[in-house]
Amino acid sequence: MAQSESDGYVTQFVNELDTPVFVVGFVVALAAVISFATMPNLAGSAVSDVNAFLWQNVGWIYLIAMFIVVAFALFLVFGPWGNIKLGKEDEEPKYSFLSYFAMLYSAGIAAGIVFWGPAEAIFHYDTVPPFISAQSQTSAAAIGGIQYSFFHWGISAWSAYAIMSLPIAFYAYRRDAPMRVSTVLAPIVGVDNLDSKWAKLIDVMAVFATLGGIATTLGFVGSQFLTGIEYTTGITLGDTGTVLVITGLTVAFTLSVALGIEKGIRRVSQFNLALFGLVMVLAFILGPTVFIMTNTTEAVGKYVNQFVAMSFYTNAANDTNWVGSWTIFYWAWWFSWTPFVGLFIARVSRGRTIRQVVTTGVLASTAITIPWFGIMGSTAIKLQNTGQADILGVISEYGVAGSGYPLFEALPFGTILNALFLVLITTFFVTSADSSTLALGMLTTGGELEPSTINRVIWGALVGALASLLMVVGGVDALQAASIITGGPFALITLIAIFSMSRTCGDICPVFFESEQQEDTISSTAQIESQEIHAESTNDD
Repeated sequence: MAQSESDGYVTQFVNELDTPVFVVGFVVALAAVISFATMPNLAGSAVSDVNAFLWQNVGWIYLIAMFIVVAFALFLVFGPWGNIKLGKEDEEPKYSFLSYFAMLYSAGIAAGIVFWGPAEAIFHYDTVPPFISAQSQTSAAAIGGIQYSFFHWGISAWSAYAIMSLPIAFYAYRRDAPMRVSTVLAPIVGVDNLDSKWAKLIDVMAVFATLGGIATTLGFVGSQFLTGIEYTTGITLGDTGTVLVITGLTVAFTLSVALGIEKGIRRVSQFNLALFGLVMVLAFILGPTVFIMTNTTEAVGKYVNQFVAMSFYTNAANDTNWVGSWTIFYWAWWFSWTPFVGLFIARVSRGRTIRQVVTTGVLASTAITIPWFGIMGSTAIKLQNTGQADILGVISEYGVAGSGYPLFEALPFGTILNALFLVLITTFFVTSADSSTLALGMLTTGGELEPSTINRVIWGALVGALASLLMVVGGVDALQAASIITGGPFALITLIAIFSMSRTCGDICPVFFESEQQEDTISSTAQIESQEIHAESTNDD
């Protein structure tokens, strides 16, 4: 019986594979792991050199692409295409709003939030961004630091994810296209041509980008977990300990993804979001509440008022290093996450409208992200100013990963808060990794909604190995470099997704045509909808 079940798992794994995508993706991932394990200095140096070339010479592409993405996302929220459904017209969403939001938020940007939340604003407060005209460690620098944390983690990041998900979901649920990233090409090449070499190339790049993006995040959060152990217990684990801890966390998220969305990912995501909310509320109540509200309010105003200028800021008249190290790194990081987050959002969005997806994925997610950074950033700055905690000193000694622990330690019930923070780090690690591993499985099986257990375990192991090796070899610098490199192609592919949705939605609901052109478009739209209805009735029969 056991042998039969084992044979069945292997047979499912082999039969479902999209062989070119799986083999190339697996070989690239394995080569990266071997390179960092056997030639750490050479591999780290190569990654850093490529990274420096990209943000110094083509960083402007990341900035322009992200601004276009944000503009299009806002158009979808407020424009006429928002009512288009990702599925049949009478189809209802499978998941409640709370479950949907919890999975979307936990899969998206969340893992990095626990790493940078307590650190980014106080970092900018000490080393002021060139865009902000302020002296170090002044009130103006405090506002500017919080403002920039909003900019880097706000609407821009979430817009890229939502835009990538829409053409995948639309063509998967209304035109029976495969659930994979290359489906963004469907309006250009047609659904029947999604096995072309260009489509395969996009799926291979999606595997590569997902590996780089998730390894970066897991490396950040893993280092924060290890720093927490060192800070609270005084125990330094070393390189071997680092690999062992990441291995343990890898087993946890692999188990979650192996259980599937209903039993694993959904339940862990709900717990994660509840714990995140609890920690945020406790920090707000126990921290400098008035200072938090005053600084956050002004920072939000400046963020909104100066959003366009910040989006195009390169500091071209002086030195572009700061923009490359911060804004371009973040934009590349978000773009490197678009394949797997976009695919995951598409996977759980059947039955929802475009407006619901973008509003949940962009506006609602930003609305919960900004309070976190406002609370963490304001509290860190206040504690530093009053001498209640030397957060900058801890960052100097332990790195950015250590910033949260002195912050929570200085508040009432600090021991409990630090324990909750460690648990939160763990759950964010698991929820980000399990959704990405599921997406890797879908990518390498031609769009299977439930990839085999063996497939998920293979990708879970490779992601964990790459994350731990990047941490051991190069720390934060190597992780940032990996993101910028893998995110580059998807800055352009996200623009293709915008073109795809514009063309598709324009056929269904013309916006930019008048008189005779509009009549022709409406006629073709009626034919398309008639064909859809006929196909659906045939399928029902």
